[in-house]
Amino acid sequence: MTFSTIGTVARRGANGFERKRTDVAGGLFKAVILSALVVSLLVLAVLLIDTVADAWSQLSTRTWDFLNGSLRSRSIDDKLGVKQGLYGSFWIGVFVALTAFPIGVGAAIYLEEYANKSRLAAVIELVIRNLAGVPSVVYGLLGLFLFVERSTIFGFVGLGWLADATGGRSVLSAGLTLAVLVLPIVIITAQEAVRSVPSGLKEGAYGLGATKSEMVRTQILPYAAPGILTGTLLAMSRAIGEAAPLILVGAITGGLTRNPELWDTSGLREKFTALPIIIVEWVSERGRDPGFSEAAAAAIVVLLVLVLLLNMTAILLRNRFEKKRG
Repeated sequence: MTFSTIGTVARRGANGFERKRTDVAGGLFKAVILSALVVSLLVLAVLLIDTVADAWSQLSTRTWDFLNGSLRSRSIDDKLGVKQGLYGSFWIGVFVALTAFPIGVGAAIYLEEYANKSRLAAVIELVIRNLAGVPSVVYGLLGLFLFVERSTIFGFVGLGWLADATGGRSVLSAGLTLAVLVLPIVIITAQEAVRSVPSGLKEGAYGLGATKSEMVRTQILPYAAPGILTGTLLAMSRAIGEAAPLILVGAITGGLTRNPELWDTSGLREKFTALPIIIVEWVSERGRDPGFSEAAAAAIVVLLVLVLLLNMTAILLRNRFEKKRG
């Protein structure tokens, strides 16, 4: 056996050993991430089962009464319910949709298609990404000074009128505050969706004589629509579940004399509450009245169902637009 043959055999053995070691490492990594997934699902399942079990006494016997009831001082009151919280959360979602989504998608399209790739544009994008990680309580403080109180600072730059327009501590102020909170997230997700559009579609549109606005309307928006819709609806889900900003802008936990219908717009500039605030209050009240523990669990289930419906809507819309795109 020659030295070259021995070297070839040695190299083959080394390559086989490397492949086996790579396969073992890959299998170990797969097992680790699978274990992490299983543990996460088990924790979520335990939490969900425990919450539903606590809420069952409320939801199984008086589901409609609970959804149509109002805030009460005692858990045994047969008129106890979350309709006032549903009203606040619904209109907060409406204001987020009407404010954050058009501005966020428009800003993303401008940054990707119209803005020059300059240092200023890079700084703006960096600021937007940093704003997405700012704690929600900071946005609550911003909403307090911008939409609730006539702050001297914002009055100096001509924005003091916003507190008068929103009515101070109102659901309108809360909706605008949460719109500002999710705006960076909407911009980032919309940017990623716009970046995913193949350059061939843009060049083809230009080749047919389309202007930039026509190219954006006919090529970019239809192709990026699934990603944009998914990101924006998930951002709305986060907005509906936030509690800290609502506390700062004036959501209350009692003293609401009105129990308006969902489409009643007369209460948008009045005192309000929302589902996360009701949950926080009832959890804190369970030491005084243990029955509020079950009521809080039922309110959590209602909020989870609302968020899941939004997520389901996002999935259905994404699948529909992907079929059209295909």
